[in-house]
Amino acid sequence: MELLFSLVTGVLSASGIYLLLRGRTFPVIVGLTLLSYAVNLFLFSMGGLHTNAAAVIGASEAPADPLPQALVLTAIVIGFAMTAFIVILAIRARAELGNDHVDGKQGDEGEQSK
Repeated sequence: MELLFSLVTGVLSASGIYLLLRGRTFPVIVGLTLLSYAVNLFLFSMGGLHTNAAAVIGASEAPADPLPQALVLTAIVIGFAMTAFIVILAIRARAELGNDHVDGKQGDEGEQSK
């Protein structure tokens, strides 16, 4: 189980960072979302992965740690707010600049017109 969590966290982190480095706004938004999922999985695994563990202290010998669960819940809310903010920012930039490139240029076409 720990190996699966490690692999999924690594793949999500690598994919998120790769997409964050792209030149268009939509891959940047998807990359930020994937990176936030990777952080959520990492925070969740910090509490230890126990199967059949009770969420209430005293109900089993090794209860689940509530602190990482609270951190993941907070990270989900913050990630959703950041995603909504970046989507609105991308829509505004697209409307004002006329393209969806991160730096506002069209690549080779923008350099030739100067």
